[in-house]
Amino acid sequence: MVLGKVSFLVLIALDVALKNPKLHPSFDKNIPEKFDEMTETRYPGFPDYVDESTPVHPGMDAGYPVVVFGDHRLCAGNSQRVQRMPGPHMHSQIEFNLLSQGYMTYWFDGREVRLEENQMAMFWGMIPHQVIDCAPQTEFIVLYVPMSAFLEFPDLNKLRQNIFAGGLLQAKGFRAYDFGAFQRWREDLLSGDEYLEPLVRDELVARLRRLDKDGWTDLREAPSTRSRPVHHDPDHERAYKVEQMARFIGEHALDDIAIEQVANSVNLNAKYAMTLYKQTMGMTIKKTILRHRLDTARSMLIASDLSVATISFDCGFGSLSSFYEAFHQRFHLTPAEFRKSVLRDRVM
Repeated sequence: MVLGKVSFLVLIALDVALKNPKLHPSFDKNIPEKFDEMTETRYPGFPDYVDESTPVHPGMDAGYPVVVFGDHRLCAGNSQRVQRMPGPHMHSQIEFNLLSQGYMTYWFDGREVRLEENQMAMFWGMIPHQVIDCAPQTEFIVLYVPMSAFLEFPDLNKLRQNIFAGGLLQAKGFRAYDFGAFQRWREDLLSGDEYLEPLVRDELVARLRRLDKDGWTDLREAPSTRSRPVHHDPDHERAYKVEQMARFIGEHALDDIAIEQVANSVNLNAKYAMTLYKQTMGMTIKKTILRHRLDTARSMLIASDLSVATISFDCGFGSLSSFYEAFHQRFHLTPAEFRKSVLRDRVM
């Protein structure tokens, strides 16, 4: 997902109507569904759910939300079938969804957000998200872009700022060629051809620059607090180190980690690591660790039957009182009140 200087490739608009079935992902017959080639994780109440992700900590409770797709590489989802998910999950990549038919509803960072047919949306996977509803036969194309590559894409500072501030962004200017382009990118990435991956990156950059010009809509009902503008640094090594720090936090935030350990994971001194991380991500390392612990706890309150106390200590909080204080300060509910509200809403 890393590019030095990205060449700008122009996507040629196809002279066909948007509803042409040859462009529609539903008619793709060239790439088989590879369910028989992957490990299927079965969940109670979700007998047909197929999980394409790999848990970061397989030994933890099934409700632990942090997962990995494609070993953090630029990759595409095998399946085009949208499934209800048994619980929220989180991952380090930027996720792109292009809905080809039907509709789907995300639980996204505490809000319910609906995506409709012919909509393209994108968000940072570290924001807790879960598909809680979808129409039968709903289909989409999903791409996962590594964070370090996204940081290096040129001229996209405003877009990056909104993504890392927690937005779920829907493209305003849907193009007739989007279905064909996304389907080709999916095929190229699933082919395993290493020569095609940088081509997909270049073409995706061109589409994002078009999206940045056309604008987008944040599908959340209410905007989250905006972070400071993201600093664009074209240097690959720095972008890669920021991604590595974010991944280290994602995989170790539940342990008793300190800023020095995050910095040591990328061989930087703590002061420089803090400055680089904040300039790039718009938030401090300390705030990221706390946010990750709270997001993990909130996801486990939804997806597991573990007690509040157990979740508190499993998520790295030294005391139940500090967990309650931090949780209430961010979400304006106690953990027990949050769990009851989710259960009530799901039953209604």
